[in-house]
Amino acid sequence: MSDDFDSLMNDFDIPDEVMEKIQKNIEEIITNFPVPEDNKLDVIKKINFMYSHTRHLSLTDGLTGLYNRRHFDNTVEREFLRSKRYGGDLTIAIIDIDFFKKINDTYGHLCGDYVLKEVAYLIMDNFRKTDLVFRYGGEEFVALLTETTLESAKIPLERLRKTIEKYQFVYEGTQINVTISIGAALNTFETVNEFLSSADKALYAAKNSGRNKLII
Repeated sequence: MSDDFDSLMNDFDIPDEVMEKIQKNIEEIITNFPVPEDNKLDVIKKINFMYSHTRHLSLTDGLTGLYNRRHFDNTVEREFLRSKRYGGDLTIAIIDIDFFKKINDTYGHLCGDYVLKEVAYLIMDNFRKTDLVFRYGGEEFVALLTETTLESAKIPLERLRKTIEKYQFVYEGTQINVTISIGAALNTFETVNEFLSSADKALYAAKNSGRNKLII
């Protein structure tokens, strides 16, 4: 039942405003539903857990556990505008697994899922807790590095690239060579679309100049 529920939640995105309405309805149910006083605390805990679990699933990617694309779309503009308003630095990095289609075609999609999960773990392990990491789609990931200049971002991004290049990816006894390309940009633009486009162009340049490199 839990697996079916998780799968269902991964297929549907729940807008934030709907989640807020759900929370309000929960509060009304708790207030008005004739729950015996002896059981009320237990009921409240269970309902709040279900709400929290549902909200978590609506924000995360089911395979990697990272934040999902919808949550990225909601977050990137907010962080961009915040950095503009308060003068803080914000670096965005788009990370793409090189030749990922070839991995799927050669070893199968289950192996591809294994690589995605391992890369996601290495990305999360490489950044600070204040940084935000998302599965952007397919084999692409995005990291928002708060209060970070491009010069400062080079250190963790290059470390991540080298870590994945040297990491032992082994699936069913077969070692697989995996590398990533990274495009990064700083929030020096007027709009969030220009900000994203700049990082995307940097990634495109990295992939078209040999891959397995960082371009900013």
